[in-house]
Amino acid sequence: MTEQLEAASTTSKEELALSLLDAAVAAMGGQQRPGQHEMVRQVVRSIESGDHLLVQAGTGTGKSLAYLIPLIVHALESDRPSLVATATLALQAQIVGRDLPRLLAAIEPELGRKIDVALVKGRGNYLCKHKVSGGFPTDEPQEGQLFALGEDTAVMHLPGTGPSTALGREVVRLRDWAEETSTGDRDELNPGVTDRAWRQVSVTAVECLGSQKCPVATECFSELARARGATADLVVTNHAMLAISAFEGLAVLPEYDVVVVDEAHELADRVTGAVTGQLSATMVNIAASAARKHTAISVDDLNAAAAALEAVLSGVAEGWLPEGINEQQAEAVSMVREAARVALSDSKGDSSQVADGGRQMARSRLLVILELSERLLASAESGEVVWLSRPGVFDPQKGYAAADPTAPAVLNIAPLSVAMKLRDGLFAEHTAILTSATLAIGAAFEPTAAGLGLLGAGAPSWTGADVGSPFDYTKQGMLYVAAHLEKPGRGNSPEQLNELEALLKASGGGALCLFSSRRAAEDAADELRSRLDLSILCQGESSMAALIKQFEAEPDTCLFGTMSLWQGVDVQGSSCRMVVIDRIPFPRPDDPLMTARTRAVARSGGNGFMSVSATQAAIKLAQGAGRLIRSSADRGVVAVLDSRLATARYGGFLRAALPPFWATTDRKVAIAALQRLASKA
Repeated sequence: MTEQLEAASTTSKEELALSLLDAAVAAMGGQQRPGQHEMVRQVVRSIESGDHLLVQAGTGTGKSLAYLIPLIVHALESDRPSLVATATLALQAQIVGRDLPRLLAAIEPELGRKIDVALVKGRGNYLCKHKVSGGFPTDEPQEGQLFALGEDTAVMHLPGTGPSTALGREVVRLRDWAEETSTGDRDELNPGVTDRAWRQVSVTAVECLGSQKCPVATECFSELARARGATADLVVTNHAMLAISAFEGLAVLPEYDVVVVDEAHELADRVTGAVTGQLSATMVNIAASAARKHTAISVDDLNAAAAALEAVLSGVAEGWLPEGINEQQAEAVSMVREAARVALSDSKGDSSQVADGGRQMARSRLLVILELSERLLASAESGEVVWLSRPGVFDPQKGYAAADPTAPAVLNIAPLSVAMKLRDGLFAEHTAILTSATLAIGAAFEPTAAGLGLLGAGAPSWTGADVGSPFDYTKQGMLYVAAHLEKPGRGNSPEQLNELEALLKASGGGALCLFSSRRAAEDAADELRSRLDLSILCQGESSMAALIKQFEAEPDTCLFGTMSLWQGVDVQGSSCRMVVIDRIPFPRPDDPLMTARTRAVARSGGNGFMSVSATQAAIKLAQGAGRLIRSSADRGVVAVLDSRLATARYGGFLRAALPPFWATTDRKVAIAALQRLASKA
């Protein structure tokens, strides 16, 4: 088949891909979907032409198969792997654990050879054998003797009695698992462990000794995963790895020519998050402590610089620093930079020495501080956004962190835009297919394309395609906007709660209620439990997986939650016959990065609100509303308790991003529809 492909035209490759799709769908017992066929055609054409593709595929299209099959066809003639990058671990696991195995079982007999698949993640996702064997300082037990409570604190337990702390028990289980696992991948550990326990057996990319120095490099799980990736046909990874590759130029991924970015509506935010940096006096003090302990150098200058940084940030209000750091703050950051530079030089050690994990970890912290200091000092020239924040204090009763004005200050820095970096690091050298159920607003892909660097002078060639959805949204769903309510203020208004009560009474449960904040969800859950004889679950009361499972199993149960429920929840049938959205999900007005981006657009003559806040809100609103119709048999109502969706000038722009539900502002119509749905549930 390979020889035939080399001589084949784009048309014949489309035909081959479509025939493989039909074979796969038949083998899996699925149904033919016109949108899925059209997406296959579009992806094949993009790969062959080299033009980038933004393809919107509505829920139920089966987009995973629609891009995996063209990638497999391409792999048959390419000497480089193709990439699939997802935003979430859930989709990554679904592709590797379900979609690809089922697909390959159906079509490999037609291909003539086996398709090799590899999963590549960041180094911190893999167990480090050198660390487990004692090559790094950790909080784990040594020779069955010690169980550490913190980096510098340990307690004894008698041999044979086992660890007395939860952390100790987790670390012992990780050590046992290290002897069994063939991948070292954290996601294959079931049940999982806390982040604190995982840190005892893993290292970051900066902490790693490297393949040239590590004594167990040939057994390294991360290196083995990358080696498999280099020889695979398909590599599944995540947005963060794309970001590191594009921004840092590091060889964290194998050489590839084609990449499919799934959940692409999140790409810009995920990339921004991956390259956002933080610097605080606490970080400098921790680095100084590690350097003193593991390299035996003088850390007086580091401690003095940390004190200077803390002093100049004390009393400074949280929020965006439009002019960047001021002169006094720059002096303190310069002290930190110079102290870190000297400490790095002094801690090099003798090149003839055996690789020292403790020294490497200490030096990695110093290097991070040096690089962050240099970024902050150059922010005025680079145009990066700088803001100050303070960690909150976690309230176990409320379940979230409350602001603590006395907490040590943290300087944050992030790119104003990732567009040009993505253009240069991702789109310039590779063919990219970006797909999601929510990429266009109305018929326009330009708002999304602009944020990714695909518009403007010098932008690469791209096309946009909306392949639709197999669902009849007009008949299956209703969009009800409570236009009679006042514009939302802070928290839940009495009128909103009364409206929600009436809607839940009519539906008899079966409602996924999405809120803009954790507190709003919890307050609404408490209030509605006192008013209604319904089972109401709330995010934070159990694991997310357990809550969704119960919600799906009980048709009259309600689930209240916040942003993590706005996407990824796939509950079919009458268990989710209503989705309630408390307000339009605009970015917080005090979000420093969004504020800076909005003003930057306005300075260039554009509409900052529409380009930044409204565009982000439209995509998130579509994601939330998309939780309602998940199969061709689903029926339901999306109820938005924010009158601005119907009354504000930008309301039409936001509604254009939503599925084409039958729309109404008539409360009686919505109540009657919910009552009919309840009677059939």
